[in-house]
Amino acid sequence: MSLYELLRGPLLWLAFGVFVGGMVVRVVLFVQLSQKKDKPIYRFFSWKWLWLSILHWIIPLNETAKKNPIVTFVGFVFHFCLIVTPLFLLAHAVLWYESWEISWWSLPETVADYMTLITIGCGLFFAVRRVVLPHVRIVTNAADYILLAVTLAPFITGYLAYHQYFDYQTVIILHMFFGELMLVVIPFTKLSHFLMFFFSRAVTGMEFGRRSAPSW
Repeated sequence: MSLYELLRGPLLWLAFGVFVGGMVVRVVLFVQLSQKKDKPIYRFFSWKWLWLSILHWIIPLNETAKKNPIVTFVGFVFHFCLIVTPLFLLAHAVLWYESWEISWWSLPETVADYMTLITIGCGLFFAVRRVVLPHVRIVTNAADYILLAVTLAPFITGYLAYHQYFDYQTVIILHMFFGELMLVVIPFTKLSHFLMFFFSRAVTGMEFGRRSAPSW
């Protein structure tokens, strides 16, 4: 079995398994801990406060966002492109269809190409920000740079593969490897916030809702 077939077959399934299983464990542990530490919240469960809390932090119009408009805007664009681009990339959609005959709408290739560059640019912005600003640099460690590199690597290699820079076979293998590596590390690192954000904000929203005080 070639390295390409290994990455597209067994290792891909392993990466998905670790990703899904790890995130399920993270969510279960979070709910158990919140039930233990914050029991009153669940007695005052409210869908209204839950969604108000989540939406006010997803939509970049809260008070914190107004204090840091540039960082907020770049962060919003970064996360949007980071999630939407790989999900609706035509090449990925084709692979899903070839493997499991599952199909969905995909982005025009030119749009996906620009979104890839935007993702890389935003990532570099955050890397430079960590180096340049003292108050950000002081709370930054090596792991933060490594995670950012792991996050950007699939986009950089995907861009290189799409435009067929360097040796295509080598680049596409690197692209697959970094994509699967990212899936594997998500449940064990800060990258898990893409899902845990919703649960933490939900709990916070219900807690402040119980006190009749906004959580933003």
